[in-house]
Amino acid sequence: MAVIDGNVMAINPSEETKMQMFIWNNIFFSLGFDVRDHYKDFGGDVAAYVAPANDLNGVRTYNAVDVEGLYTLGTVVVDYRGYRVTAQSIIPGILERDQEQSVIYGSIDFGKTVVSHPRYLELLERTSRPLKILRHRVLNDRDEEVELCSSVECKGIIGNDGRHYILDLLRTFPPDLNFLPVSGERLPEECTRAGFPRTHRHKLCCLRQELVDAFVEHRYLLFMKLAALQLMQQKASKIENLTTLENGSLPSSESKSEDPLGPEAGSEEEGSSASGLAKVKELAETIASDDGTADPRSREVIRNACKAVGSISSTAFDVRFNPDIFSPGVRFPESCQEEVRDQKQLLKDAAAFLLSCQIPGLVKDCTDHVVLPMDGATLSEVMRQRGINMRYLGKVLDLVLRSPARDQLDHIYKIGIGELITRSAKHIFKTYLQGVELSGLSAAISHFLNCFLSSYPNPVAHLPADELVSKKRNRKRRNRPPGAADNTAWAVMTPQELWKNICQEAKNYFDFSLECETVDQAVETYGLQKITLLREISLKTGIQILLKEYSFDSRHKPAFTEEDVLNIFPVVKHVNPKASDAFHFFQSGQAKVQQGFLKEGCELINEALNLFNNVYGAMHVEICACLRLLARLHYIMGDYAEALSNQQKAVLMSERVMGIEHPNTIQEYMHLALYCFASSQLSTALSLLYRARYLTLLVFGEDHPEMALLDNNIGLVLHGVMEYDLSLRFLENALAVSTKYHGHKSLKVALSHHLVARVYESKAEFRSALQHEKEGYTIYKTQLGEDHEKTKESSEYLKCLTQQAVALQRTMNEIYRNGSSANIPPLKFTAPSMASVLEQLNVINGILFIPLSQKDLENLKAEVARRHQLQEASKNRDKAEEPMATEPEPAGAPDDAAPQSQAAKDPPFPSLQG
Repeated sequence: MAVIDGNVMAINPSEETKMQMFIWNNIFFSLGFDVRDHYKDFGGDVAAYVAPANDLNGVRTYNAVDVEGLYTLGTVVVDYRGYRVTAQSIIPGILERDQEQSVIYGSIDFGKTVVSHPRYLELLERTSRPLKILRHRVLNDRDEEVELCSSVECKGIIGNDGRHYILDLLRTFPPDLNFLPVSGERLPEECTRAGFPRTHRHKLCCLRQELVDAFVEHRYLLFMKLAALQLMQQKASKIENLTTLENGSLPSSESKSEDPLGPEAGSEEEGSSASGLAKVKELAETIASDDGTADPRSREVIRNACKAVGSISSTAFDVRFNPDIFSPGVRFPESCQEEVRDQKQLLKDAAAFLLSCQIPGLVKDCTDHVVLPMDGATLSEVMRQRGINMRYLGKVLDLVLRSPARDQLDHIYKIGIGELITRSAKHIFKTYLQGVELSGLSAAISHFLNCFLSSYPNPVAHLPADELVSKKRNRKRRNRPPGAADNTAWAVMTPQELWKNICQEAKNYFDFSLECETVDQAVETYGLQKITLLREISLKTGIQILLKEYSFDSRHKPAFTEEDVLNIFPVVKHVNPKASDAFHFFQSGQAKVQQGFLKEGCELINEALNLFNNVYGAMHVEICACLRLLARLHYIMGDYAEALSNQQKAVLMSERVMGIEHPNTIQEYMHLALYCFASSQLSTALSLLYRARYLTLLVFGEDHPEMALLDNNIGLVLHGVMEYDLSLRFLENALAVSTKYHGHKSLKVALSHHLVARVYESKAEFRSALQHEKEGYTIYKTQLGEDHEKTKESSEYLKCLTQQAVALQRTMNEIYRNGSSANIPPLKFTAPSMASVLEQLNVINGILFIPLSQKDLENLKAEVARRHQLQEASKNRDKAEEPMATEPEPAGAPDDAAPQSQAAKDPPFPSLQG
């Protein structure tokens, strides 16, 4: 902040403002501008703005690999007042020598002069397998071959402390060809059909690490299938040949000419595919060990499969990318042309994989409600987890629009449109702020917000007093450096101009056409909320505004004034250090829990919590996750007080670390409400649920799948306190939302019908209760069959309701017949018990308890006691036999933990995310 505000002296004060660099507290600061035309061929200032973020991703990746002897710079990227500042630690001794003398690996001019160093090759070779980077050769300016194990931009410098540092990691990952048109290169049909390649505003677009990993995993599965297919064909061919020889004739030549990768291979029986994959795995391991036991035909199978999937090895699956492919200025030796051609095809396949697999997979997961984003940040996280860059947001929305389940994706479409609008506005806001003096900051921000969100047609900016100067003085200011040349240009912006620019930015950057010219049209067309847009733009730009009720729709006065803008904070991107040992304990605890060993899992989670506290301190997201899981475990084990204590800590931590209105905090409120209800704190539970509902309305609005769960919780609690009419309103709203997003035949809808029927029963409106329960019964019968437990329960409840309805009708008939003298037995309307309400709350929140009879419990206790005695006897025997043995490792050590694959199995109750 001090650098941007001009409170730190530059180390090169005579240079132009954009080119100035700073050192403060032994930290090096540089601005995100194209200094000395370094990025001239890549997009100029736009590329210079993007490069620090790509460099940070590279630093994060190399830190995660953690190779001993290889060091990266501490890097932080800060966006503040429209400027991007990169803060880096300083390599010891770097300021005492020229860069040309310091760099002993890589290139300082994007590939013209390239040098290499054996020690760096050795260190980077260790990172190449996990990062999928291919060791390759390039030509320098003297046409000499130089071997690299990274992109040419990656520089290696040995500091005065003797450490090997790498920096400029902006091209750690391969380029994204969908946004990098190359003359003479044609992309696969999947890309061209979607309108790619598109020219982007810079040439530093690269694939995400998550996409590279997903693509390699996809290729590995393809490799296994191809090899298994060929093995099965060989086996079938061998059997056919033996049969033919037994019949006294020679094998036909036609059977030999069949293509092992041809389509006819898919007609093999599916039953043998699993054994075929197992054989391939065993065969691949045998060939990789190179002990000579594999026969030539088996080696040929692996060789063919490796070639088909683009493996760089012919004896084992090994897919890697050359990050210098399609880099301007980088030349490759003639002897490597075949390898370069294969690498180009691999990059094209990766670009097609993103469009044909990852984006449709994301939309399918959203349709199936595997993921439930609630705001722009959670949608961005979901996309990035699948390796989808945010520049593909327009394509995601196009696919949502064309989806057959369009109504079930309504919430995704709204969130995506809101994210697209606010990101486009953020791009404009960045350049808008660069021309604003510090004294006019609050006036400029309030004017921008009025143009963006207020219905007031002609907001007028209030210039600060020192800007109200004469034209003569303005002429003297024309020679100021860029970024401060026109200090009052922001004041003439109008809402119409801003929204026109937003629509244009959405089209240019995201390739999506917005059908709105004002904020009111956007709200009406796409069902957005102005308060949600305000929250999103504030989080993205660092604006802090006064907490009050804003009148967005007033056409008589603007919604924001200067006094409403309190501050603007820097938006910081940095590398989060990871407590790997604690994380291993955490994963082991989850695996134990999902296997049903609750006590052991609880101990491991507690151990992870202690380690997280030692590493991170008192407040961290991982600690919040540990506390949440501990609370769930204690709740399942019946310790409600401990569950409540842990969940209260998780709520407080989520509020501090993630924000009071973050979707994660909303989830924490819901869990805390459940535990409060179980502890008989009914009013507190209801208050927490109301708070969670209010925050959901603020973050998204009424029409979200998560709202159905919230309303079911609120309705059940109100039912428990006999507020039947209010309970019915929430439960019927939950039923409507569930029907929209899950379909009429969903089991969730059946459960909602049952909950509504229970409330109608309590109100003695048996006709409505019967109607809803019949709907639920029909769904259970269709989906689960007549013999399923749920169907039988619904059938029994229908009979009970029918009996009560008949009894009520008889009573009414008696009254009509005999009037006030009728002798009527009192009708029995039992209020819902807290136990039954808690049982339903557990069901809708995904917690299922398996009921055990007293006999089952006694048998279980006896079995546990017997096993404990056997363990004790075994320990005593071991001690007697080995008196000098060392103490065994604790059972919860990460090395002894259950494999992570166990987490994929269905847990007895929801995992951490549940």
